[in-house]
Amino acid sequence: MKNISKSLALKKRFKDAFVHSPILLDINGLELTREDRRRLLHPLTGGVILFARNWHNKKQLSALCLEIKSLRAELLICVDHEGGRVQRFKTDGFTHLPPMLTLGEQWSAKGALANRNEGWSVLEATNRATAMGFVMASELRACGVDFSFAPVLDLDHGRSDVIFDRAFHRDPRVVSMLSKSFMEGMFQAGMANCAKHFPGHGFVQADSHTELPFDHRSFNEIMSDDVLPYKALSSSVMSIMPAHVIYPQVDSRQTGFSKVWLQQVLREQLGFAGAIISDDLSMQGARELDGKILSYAKAASQALNAGCDLLLLCNQSVIKVGQTHSDILDVFLQELGESLLEGEWTLSEKSEYRRRALLGHGPAMTWSDLMRDPRYQNALALTLNASL
Repeated sequence: MKNISKSLALKKRFKDAFVHSPILLDINGLELTREDRRRLLHPLTGGVILFARNWHNKKQLSALCLEIKSLRAELLICVDHEGGRVQRFKTDGFTHLPPMLTLGEQWSAKGALANRNEGWSVLEATNRATAMGFVMASELRACGVDFSFAPVLDLDHGRSDVIFDRAFHRDPRVVSMLSKSFMEGMFQAGMANCAKHFPGHGFVQADSHTELPFDHRSFNEIMSDDVLPYKALSSSVMSIMPAHVIYPQVDSRQTGFSKVWLQQVLREQLGFAGAIISDDLSMQGARELDGKILSYAKAASQALNAGCDLLLLCNQSVIKVGQTHSDILDVFLQELGESLLEGEWTLSEKSEYRRRALLGHGPAMTWSDLMRDPRYQNALALTLNASL
């Protein structure tokens, strides 16, 4: 009776107010299950993140995205599809995008005739970055995907194996210019962008997927180096993903739980007005707060209160051997709804507006139209020509 009462109270709460849907969750397979549909219809669910396990071919992916949108048209369909090592769809016509570091290397290349060619490698690299952003975004949108978590703004400090060639360059000025060009290509295809991982993940060696990293640099060191691309691109970035990293000289909490980083620095000092999206709350470094490991729902409440607009919880729908389905996401949604009723976090109209701003903009070309489009063909040639 207690759970039924809370369920009714939650339904009334959403009926009496605007809908705020902060959760981005995953699905298990190539098509929606009954459990998937129930979760996607939950008012706290704002979108889906897809993985390689959700991919067979373009026809299947398009059908899956269409089914998701048929449940709720405003659901955000997203994927981690940067290029290089981080690309979920690689077959049936999807372009194998080079790692972003290749653009930085192209930027730094020197021509044989220095006086005549000086500066041209820079222009060619930015042009190619725009082409790559357009190819990536237009191919995804042709299959019904709204949004990709790209680009990476981390600096290549030469220390992080998890970042490494995902970064454009060591120089924050080069990172700013190349990422701005890449985002322009995404914008041309009607896709919003996500700069990550604020304020910078490139200096730490530890991988936050498996442990909680610490960056012991001072606030001024970080602001005068890793944060510069975020400052330079404040009018271009539409969403930002915080790093699961603790910067102890600034705050004892990792960025996604830190009001200092998210509100005082990002919102107030840098003037960022877009969406803040937590990195995956299932990662090892994601739920350790003040020396304690929190439940998914408690971690979500803390992240929302710190300033996150959207929350990622990945790989929890995966069905293990002997299971007919996983109920981890059901428990999470129930507990997060209960914490809302108990006043642990509040609905945010601004956050919902920011989420909806990440949906695909304008009509997307079909795959067959894309293959005949001269702009796409030119961008594809620039993307794949490593000798430029």
